[in-house]
Amino acid sequence: MTRTRPSTIPTRHPVHPAAVPVLGPVAKLMRMRPPDDAEWTAMGEALTIGDRPMDELVEWMYTAGMGKVRPLFDRALEHGIDNVPDAPEPLRAFFTQVENPPAWVDWKRIELGERIFQAAGLDGIYLARDVPFLGGFVASGINRTLLLTNTGKSGATGGGQRFAETMKWALDVISDGGMRPGGKGFRSTLHVRLIHTFVRRHVAKLPEWNAEEWGVPVNQTDMAVTMLGALYAPALTGMMMGNVFTPRELDAIVHLTRYVGWVMGIEERYLPNGFLDATKQLYHYLSVLTAPDDSSMELARPMAEDPLTWHYSTLPALRRRIAWAQHLSISTAFLGRGRMRQLGLPGYMPPWYPVAKFPVNVARSGVGMLVPGWRARQARAGLRAQQSFIKVLIGPKEQGTIGGSVNYIGHAA
Repeated sequence: MTRTRPSTIPTRHPVHPAAVPVLGPVAKLMRMRPPDDAEWTAMGEALTIGDRPMDELVEWMYTAGMGKVRPLFDRALEHGIDNVPDAPEPLRAFFTQVENPPAWVDWKRIELGERIFQAAGLDGIYLARDVPFLGGFVASGINRTLLLTNTGKSGATGGGQRFAETMKWALDVISDGGMRPGGKGFRSTLHVRLIHTFVRRHVAKLPEWNAEEWGVPVNQTDMAVTMLGALYAPALTGMMMGNVFTPRELDAIVHLTRYVGWVMGIEERYLPNGFLDATKQLYHYLSVLTAPDDSSMELARPMAEDPLTWHYSTLPALRRRIAWAQHLSISTAFLGRGRMRQLGLPGYMPPWYPVAKFPVNVARSGVGMLVPGWRARQARAGLRAQQSFIKVLIGPKEQGTIGGSVNYIGHAA
């Protein structure tokens, strides 16, 4: 299908939908169609929309004096706006709004979503890293922002540090009660939202940034697909690797994703509402954002080599090589050899890890559903494994502080 792009839509928005490996055939089996004209236009227009509430707050912070009001923001973030009695009105208005969740938020569904993500254990982390995170580098429009920050410029360490930061944020989000106002995940998400605005301001002012081609940095379309990739896509790919979820659990996963997106500053019209809608949205976003170029290889290759630097306490050389092969096998299975070549990665690695884990995960899911209390035990064990993996990923130097890779922009750390 060929469309005519309005002049108000950035030129990075394609007139032809791209092929979407793995998810594309699944979407067709579910009788999902490519985006229609209205959906295509909405995704293109969202490339020009930032996060108005946070953008306006940060603009006020700079006007009022960042050194003066940033401590007030941090105090409100840590303790709640009611514990900042001298809060200026712009700060109070922002936090009052975000500390009062929408009426559609269902805390029981949120809590169930947290437990399901915890129960996914290391495979949940692996799938997030090897499929949407690594595969996401085919979205060259999003890469432009990364390449204009130190994260993208730092070569072999950039992708690894960014994933470590993302993992720490995700573990805060899925912690027990993490997304309650004042919880760890709630605070971390607002912190990331502030960083996004600092990056948006910084990158948009750079002479290298072409707004007519790329739109607004860290825009609504890019944030929406990133949120789906970080939280929903690992569950979807997990089903293809043998994890079995009840309809109620799938609904909880999407509901948690929807609420986290709202706290992150994604407008409600771009948030998923149910399993089918989330799948359709992800399929549509990938069909319009997939546009690999040289930046895809530039960012993907160091990320793929990162396991060769991980911090194992015993037999490090052997375990690093196994981890390298393991993660390439996951990427190859879900991205396909063609996509791996576009990322500049070897496409010859057999999908041995997903194949080996499929029967294990089927059996594990069955036990979790049939044995009372077993799902909760899986969640506790899975969360411990996820937390331990951080030490393997970043070692003793604690390089994964959320926002650490861009803390030079607007004192964002």
